[in-house]
Amino acid sequence: MKILVLNTGSSSVKFQVLDTNTQACLASGLIENIGSENGRLRAKHGDEKIERDFGQIDHKFALDAADKVLNEIGVAKGGYDGIGHRIVSGGEKFTESMLVTDDVVKGIEDCIELAPLHNPSHLVGIREALRLFPTTPQVVVFDTAFHQTMPEHAYMYAVPRKLYDEAHLRRYGAHGTSHRFVSAKTAEMLGRPLSEIAIVTAHLGNGCSCAAVVDGKCMDTTMGLTPLEGLIMGTRSGDIDPSVYSFLNKRYGWDISRINNMLNKDSGLLGISGLSNDMRTLVNASESGHEGAKLAIEMFAYRLAKLIAGMVVALGRKPDAIVFTGGIGENSIPPRMLTIKHLAGLGYKIDDAKNKIHGSATGGVITADDSPIAMIVPTNEELLIALDTEKVINSKK
Repeated sequence: MKILVLNTGSSSVKFQVLDTNTQACLASGLIENIGSENGRLRAKHGDEKIERDFGQIDHKFALDAADKVLNEIGVAKGGYDGIGHRIVSGGEKFTESMLVTDDVVKGIEDCIELAPLHNPSHLVGIREALRLFPTTPQVVVFDTAFHQTMPEHAYMYAVPRKLYDEAHLRRYGAHGTSHRFVSAKTAEMLGRPLSEIAIVTAHLGNGCSCAAVVDGKCMDTTMGLTPLEGLIMGTRSGDIDPSVYSFLNKRYGWDISRINNMLNKDSGLLGISGLSNDMRTLVNASESGHEGAKLAIEMFAYRLAKLIAGMVVALGRKPDAIVFTGGIGENSIPPRMLTIKHLAGLGYKIDDAKNKIHGSATGGVITADDSPIAMIVPTNEELLIALDTEKVINSKK
């Protein structure tokens, strides 16, 4: 099938067209700065790069622009066999990918409070795609679905039970599409069935999370009710004492909205370094002596190692591999090195030569020969969304 994959965010739209038979990406692009006065499109088709600058744009304009470009380069010729949408949160309502229906759209709306920065934008993307392609089957793929296999003792919070019974207050996780793809790919790279391995996957980008995966099922993850819990991220604080809210309210008079905004948008790598949320910038600055950048990287790696070790508990046995993925996990050398060094108590030893070439000559492995395995496995969420879309559409025929 030829599948159009859409990831509609609050200020951007990412798109890819994939051939599920060859698993090739036929074209990809990003429209960013939606809602501002400098909207722009960047797309790639083979060796051809397309760049267009706009003024003020909204989501409708963005989807129309993407459709126009894909038609101009011929990728949209003959239409699509299906359209797949990435959805951050499906709460407890959705445990698998679903064909878009009115009831499914209502279910996504009901989960807005669990992903207030994401789900409203996803819904705009779905509605605009239905406008553009009214006869094309469309499928939603949920980041939270993979984590629905967590046992109760892993997903519950230690708060009054009625808060779960009445408000569904619990841990949901995120990045499930990436964790699921990488788990299957790791088994393939290790030459073992997915149903027989136990691994810890670390998806590290601007958003970061770990998952404990046993026999292809998630046993625990580091994100919680929202994507704020867990690891230090680009602009998110990760785990923090909840009393920070009352402390900042009493000290500065800040309300909940301001504190939430600070913890989500002004913290993490950006907050610690005072420089940037981009790991590449921080690594370069650290090497030039920037103390804030150095501290941000050290804190990032230390927290990551601590939570990886916690995920090992959820596995119930020794991990067959610790897996790094995502933009930072796949490309940034110092954070991986520091993280593995912090895991020395579990027997892990970094191989600097392997790490410097991102495991390219060793099947992704970056640890020493006498160490348990830590490895790099590139993620491909768009491909998994396309394959899920094909599977769901075929199941309805």
